[in-house]
Amino acid sequence: MGNSLTLEGTDDRVQVTVVKFVDPAAPGNEYSSPEPGSRFVAVQFRLENVGTTTYDDSPSNGATLADNKGQRFSPTFAETAAGPSFPGGVTVAPGDTALGFIAFEVPEDSTIAKVQFALDSGFADQVGQWEVPQ
Repeated sequence: MGNSLTLEGTDDRVQVTVVKFVDPAAPGNEYSSPEPGSRFVAVQFRLENVGTTTYDDSPSNGATLADNKGQRFSPTFAETAAGPSFPGGVTVAPGDTALGFIAFEVPEDSTIAKVQFALDSGFADQVGQWEVPQ
């Protein structure tokens, strides 16, 4: 964690850093709680636009978690107490940065092993991957 990877999309070039990994992440309010047998996990990303065009995307569409069995998990819309989430859409001018959490709901018995991120709402050819320390 903490390593930065420069990822390229169709028109974008963004340096992506996993800043923080919170497992488990407490619910953000009384209305959001994981399903029985599940827990929330939150990952804080820093996105720095190192390209020449404006980054305009939904970061949560390109984020995935993988456990040690190879199961993949998509983000949830639930709020966690880990910190401020990215809004649905993020626009970052060249040279600027954005910082936010993306929340996931995963089974209680899953051991998260990897965080993955791709531009273009997850459709870019390049996928960044970070190992989660156990």
